[in-house]
Amino acid sequence: MALGTYKLIASDFSPIPSQAPGATPGIRVVGEVSAGLEAIGFLVGTSGDVPDEIGLDREALERSGFDGKAGASLALPQLQGPQFIVVGAGDPDGQTPASLRDAAAAFARAAHKYAQIGIHLGDTFDLDPAVVGQMISEGVLLARYRYVTLKTETKHVPLVSLDIMVAPIVADEVLSGVHRGEVFARAACIARDLANTPPSHLTATDFGEVAGELGAEYGIGVELFDKQQIIEMGCGGLLGVNAGSIEEPRIIKLTYTAKPTDGGEVADAAAGAPRTPHLAFVGKGIMYDSGGISLKPSDPMHFLMKMDMAGAAAVLGAMTALETLGCPAAVTAFLMCTDNMPSGSAMKLGDVLTIRGGKTVEVKNTDAEGRLVMSDALVLATEESPDAIVDIATLTGAAVAALGTHTAAVLGNDQALVDQALASSRATDESVWQLPLEHRYLSQLKSEVADLSNLGGKYAGATTAALFLNEFVGDTAWAHLDIAGTMMAEADDSWRTQGATGFGTRLLIDFALNFAPTRAASE
Repeated sequence: MALGTYKLIASDFSPIPSQAPGATPGIRVVGEVSAGLEAIGFLVGTSGDVPDEIGLDREALERSGFDGKAGASLALPQLQGPQFIVVGAGDPDGQTPASLRDAAAAFARAAHKYAQIGIHLGDTFDLDPAVVGQMISEGVLLARYRYVTLKTETKHVPLVSLDIMVAPIVADEVLSGVHRGEVFARAACIARDLANTPPSHLTATDFGEVAGELGAEYGIGVELFDKQQIIEMGCGGLLGVNAGSIEEPRIIKLTYTAKPTDGGEVADAAAGAPRTPHLAFVGKGIMYDSGGISLKPSDPMHFLMKMDMAGAAAVLGAMTALETLGCPAAVTAFLMCTDNMPSGSAMKLGDVLTIRGGKTVEVKNTDAEGRLVMSDALVLATEESPDAIVDIATLTGAAVAALGTHTAAVLGNDQALVDQALASSRATDESVWQLPLEHRYLSQLKSEVADLSNLGGKYAGATTAALFLNEFVGDTAWAHLDIAGTMMAEADDSWRTQGATGFGTRLLIDFALNFAPTRAASE
């Protein structure tokens, strides 16, 4: 009995215009096992009841090596009908939305050979039904993602359908959560597709075309600025980084206009009338980073520099979710797209660039290019007079050294805004840790010939990079996410699929949906 159905448009979906979308799977919320399922997952914790449908008690499962701990799975072959897969749900008394998402991801991976799957929840989780629906759909869709567009042969089995088996009394609430989870997962998969795409297949110009197509589909206003327009705009940071490339740069401006809501507005101090909160996003879009004249060594990290646009990908992905989810805040975004290449015309050490707004920057290392393009974008963002700016960038190796590959850094000039970013991190299980914006390190950015240099000292590189960006936000509340360590996964890990993770996409969506201004907007 199908209690509700929501068609998906995310899993195996590629936004790149030259690539055909994959299968369009669907999620159903049902009260009983449907015909045609190839595999059914049962969530079983470390204690509590074992579903009767399995046909084994806890002692029998333990004899087979299954203890119910998080991440554990055990296939139980059946004489006929679908494959049964028991998945560990951990301690029933310690269940959280994140642990449910992880359990759903573990099932999706264990069932990777099957196109039509179902998951039986039983009474394992004492969570809000809508949250259950969101976590199950997110976990399964994110875990089943694979970037196989450029493979002529693949063993990947696209997901066709997912049944979520629940009690009929909660079906409608679960289905509403499924819808929300699908939107979050779709956005992250868009960001993953973009970051996984080779630089020869996705230039700055291509990125602009993709943004235009996605904008038309998901209610986003899109403006593209070409090289001549960027020159006229005085964006010297972006132009300097682009100087060594044969590919034109692009500034991509995205605009989401909030829909009227009841109570979503904030008071306008000057007029006394309510107004819509206004948030700005900025994304680093270095399509490929060779390091420029400060050439990177030819090592695995150099290979991954096709993902140096993961920040811009996360912003674009997040923007596709806002209209569908009815985001109450208006959002303006700037994506700064170019590659960073060495050539006879490339930016040189010692060059001085003039950033939009007039500040000058001495280039002491051409591989510290992300902050140069971001500085132009931050000035553009402040000119929109938003209540706050959040930027996201694969910015520093120092953030990787400090926090590793599972946790991103956050810094900012407004603690209340940083706290909102941390709250969204917890809600989406995209781990973030706050580093200090220690102004005593600002002296490291001094230059003898310009207002600033683009490189600090030997230590605290994530902080000095953030201090550089802070010079371009004025009095606007601002938070900075350094996702250099979390942009990719070397191996499958829960809902993180090997390759680009789409990290930050779901965090930004949650942030925008719950954004509350912390200070008056810039004038």
